Amino acid sequence: MIKRLFDFFVASICIIVLIPLFFILYFLILWHIGQPVFFVQMRPGLQGKPFLLYKFRSMTNKKDAKGNLLSDAERLNIFGRFLRASSFDELPTLWNVIKGDMSLVGPRPLLMEYLPLYNKNQKRRHEVKPGITGWAQVNGRNAISWKKKFDFDIWYVDHHTFWIDLKIIALTLKKVFLREGITESGQVTMSKFTGNTK
Repeated sequence: MIKRLFDFFVASICIIVLIPLFFILYFLILWHIGQPVFFVQMRPGLQGKPFLLYKFRSMTNKKDAKGNLLSDAERLNIFGRFLRASSFDELPTLWNVIKGDMSLVGPRPLLMEYLPLYNKNQKRRHEVKPGITGWAQVNGRNAISWKKKFDFDIWYVDHHTFWIDLKIIALTLKKVFLREGITESGQVTMSKFTGNTK
């Protein structure tokens, strides 16, 4: 109950305070990336229950001559890179926190297609609500392997407390400021998870 009240209060205050920034980013995304401004995708939440995740879109819709979307590297322009480096693309997920789909802190909500690929231990990451940030994010973010990410997620499931959440939020602000671990080495985005049965 304390965690939920804290999430709702902080997310609500952040949205109110950041309304001017939301409007500025909205029009900048329209100009540099185009429509739609928001990226909306189904993600697994608590106990794997699907919910709609909201983010600012950071990649264009550029396609090849056959109408197929280009690679992530080709669709991520300079402004999109700025959105990701600053984590401004994550701001709309505050609405997911207010709705109760997510928490400020928890394992990051990954793709629905990953659900059948998790082993028994990895599935435990869904025993808590997904978060905007988490223990894996402050211990390497996208610069660490999938195995390490899941290990950090399960550690959080087993050890999370209100005080650990506050520590993670403080460390997240530091990571965002220093722009650490934004992408996997040699990649513009994190490589896809292909399964791990061990």
